Amino acid sequence: MTTIRFYEARTRLSELLDGVQQGKKFLITRRSKPVALLVPASTEQAKDVRRVVKQMLEFRDNGGPTLGDKITVRDLIKEGRRF
Repeated sequence: MTTIRFYEARTRLSELLDGVQQGKKFLITRRSKPVALLVPASTEQAKDVRRVVKQMLEFRDNGGPTLGDKITVRDLIKEGRRF
């Protein structure tokens, strides 16, 4: 990782972005204190919400966490309201 001063980063931004595209990282400082990190953007895409919901429902249906035979969610809500 290369450290670069703010003024220099501002004047050479296009060149720095070319370096970032090649996988380089730059730490930008102002008055010798780190203020920003210039790194390649993440290519990881967000998971599809429908797929995540489907996985959660499958986990629940396949023996995910349970409250047991005698405890219901309603009982827990009532218990919490007493305090």
